[in-house]
Amino acid sequence: MKLRAIWLLAGEALRFAGPSRYNSVLSMSSLLSAAITDLSSGDAVMRAAAATEIYRRGRAPADRTVYRWWNNLEFAALFGANPVVTVGLAVRPTTFALIREANGAPPLSRVPPDQDAVEFELHFQNDVALDVLTTRDPEGQGAIAKYLAKFGEGVQQVEFRCANVDRATQILKEEFKISPIYPQTRPGADHTRVNFFLVPLPNGSKVLVELYERSGSV
Repeated sequence: MKLRAIWLLAGEALRFAGPSRYNSVLSMSSLLSAAITDLSSGDAVMRAAAATEIYRRGRAPADRTVYRWWNNLEFAALFGANPVVTVGLAVRPTTFALIREANGAPPLSRVPPDQDAVEFELHFQNDVALDVLTTRDPEGQGAIAKYLAKFGEGVQQVEFRCANVDRATQILKEEFKISPIYPQTRPGADHTRVNFFLVPLPNGSKVLVELYERSGSV
């Protein structure tokens, strides 16, 4: 029987009723793939459920690896009492177009022309936020193109809004011995300033963390 997901949204809880395409029978990659597909569903409840699943699966590894950063009070203050976190989802151009159309064609972010990204944001209840990204050139050597070629569609990065990326980077280098990917903070989408950190996870894999700042960000 074809799997169907019936979602009950009750307050802040997301509960599954009946057979779910996100159940434990499927592999982790299949779970994420199913959720990505459902982001372009014609059913708004299905899209919200899919976004929540992607956000949860994307954010959890990042939270596990950065939790110790919050012990530095100066660093934690740069992110506010309730850090704003967005999960960056890399998808192929055809998937990107389907998701954008199903979600009302949100405006594209203004990305610096030298960066391999086309993107838009999706926001749902309970602070679920996704940054949906694709490559400008699927055959090129840009960051998103290389990610898609190596890993396929999936969570490419986790983004933390910050009041001062330069100071946060300095603290990470001096107190936690974590070096940024770029030696200097660089321009990001929509006139933000960004830097990236490839942080190891306990299981031996890594998570790409983006710190970004905008005017009045915290």
